[in-house]
Amino acid sequence: MSDDQAQLALLERLASALERLAPPAPTAADFTAADAFVWQASPPAFIPVPQVNRQPLALLKGIELAADQLLENTRRFASGLPANNALLWGARGMGKSSLVKASHAEVNRGLVTSKAKFALKLIEIHREDIDSLPVCLGFMRASPHRFIVFCDDLSFDHDDTSYKSLKAVLEGGIEGRPENVLFYATSNRRHLMPRDMMENERSTAINPSEAVEEKVSLSDRFGLWLGFHNGTQDQFFDMVRSYAAHHGLKIADADLIAEAREWSMTRGARSGRVAWQFIQDLAGRLGVKLAVK
Repeated sequence: MSDDQAQLALLERLASALERLAPPAPTAADFTAADAFVWQASPPAFIPVPQVNRQPLALLKGIELAADQLLENTRRFASGLPANNALLWGARGMGKSSLVKASHAEVNRGLVTSKAKFALKLIEIHREDIDSLPVCLGFMRASPHRFIVFCDDLSFDHDDTSYKSLKAVLEGGIEGRPENVLFYATSNRRHLMPRDMMENERSTAINPSEAVEEKVSLSDRFGLWLGFHNGTQDQFFDMVRSYAAHHGLKIADADLIAEAREWSMTRGARSGRVAWQFIQDLAGRLGVKLAVK
């Protein structure tokens, strides 16, 4: 074998090795496979969700005002009208993420009724994958569908700088948010940052107010703020009654309320999550399977 042939064979082996090491080219996303997907950052992919874990909108009690506002915002967006990114913040277990999923289902039901060509898609992105949001949006930008990108329990801790990339994507980047994409997030924190983090920034910065503004400005990117607060006892009982009726649980109202009161006292809370956990326990004791959501 001549020197030229040997060098050519070596180059071919090197090229083959590089091809094996290189990641495969991302395939186009098939958004017709489902109405909801989970974004996978590496390798980039949208995982279809055949059945979303959610409750009907009518069963979410004690949050009617927030439900009306989010539903109207979502309907406008699905119709091609201007709408705002939404931050649902406040007490844990009061139906923030449930409302996002229920609103998506309710709007999609209306789109089917009106025979709209493209359904509204719900894309869940995990908190740890926020850095990959620009890549995620790149797949959606050229799609004819409209998307709600949903991040549950969004918050940022000390030394976490990924919030800066989220700020640029929501409002302010050179590309900005695609017109067919809306961002919904839930958080226990109104400003997405822990209070001690902001206080530390204030105490150590040369200009304390500017340091705090840098942290707080992320929540300003959300045009719609919806607050969720701890439920009253009457609201808790309404939740329990609504779930029991929907799932056909045969129990006297007095017994239902007495057991629900005891359950909430042992949990130290009267939230929608606690009400649902009580219903699951009650259904199990009654030997009743819960209706498909």
